Amino acid sequence: MVGVYGYEHFLTEEETAKAVDKGKTVKSNTNEYFLPTSTTGQIVHHNGYSLSYSEPHEQAEWVAYELKKEHLSNSNHKRPYFEIDNAVKTGAAHWRNYKKSGYDRGHLCPAGDKRYSKEAHDETFLTSNISPQEHQFNSGIWNKLEQKVRYWARKYNGVFVVTGGILKGNMATIGEEHVAIPNQFYKVLIDNNTGKTKMIAFLLPHEDANKPLYEFVVSVDQIEALTGIDFFSELDDNIENKLEASSSYKDWF
Repeated sequence: MVGVYGYEHFLTEEETAKAVDKGKTVKSNTNEYFLPTSTTGQIVHHNGYSLSYSEPHEQAEWVAYELKKEHLSNSNHKRPYFEIDNAVKTGAAHWRNYKKSGYDRGHLCPAGDKRYSKEAHDETFLTSNISPQEHQFNSGIWNKLEQKVRYWARKYNGVFVVTGGILKGNMATIGEEHVAIPNQFYKVLIDNNTGKTKMIAFLLPHEDANKPLYEFVVSVDQIEALTGIDFFSELDDNIENKLEASSSYKDWF
């Protein structure tokens, strides 16, 4: 048996063979098994998360990582400076694009999810992990959703998270490198630890909102249609199709 990264769930021989047939390297210490597809062809792996970088938009189309219960920590590491991600071969955006732009350097993988070590925490301050966000959105509904994800990680002993901006349509930009400002942001979660696999997806307009989180729940299929990204393709097709078509949140809330 080969373990999925961080999960208590282990792959069956059939699942492992399926992954190998698709050319995936299945290891016990990587998060590669549940990675979405990349529309850009530029996937970057860091210790705490992976991402698919979109050069035309100068940000990640998705950031993916597992958040385990034991990852949750109240440690307060000193906030580092943002740094350019040198692992992005086409060149990640410079942090100066955000200076005096009026937009926050919005984390996709939150620093608060990686407090279990200073290295993991500081890694979230790479410019490949940020997107321009309005301050009220970043500190409001987006922060509220991040806190809810931590709650679920604690409750279900881990969730796998995929998040990013919808990099489609007419978008304003900031900085000399024309970093795109998404009009919407999404999060897609899967719980594969508690015996019954479940998914939930959120699509949030890039604006301040006081609505409850469940009003932003959509189907994974809807996020796929908007982004062109295929999520959780390693699941059995029948399970994947059923879960991705559903916008039910009763198993989560």
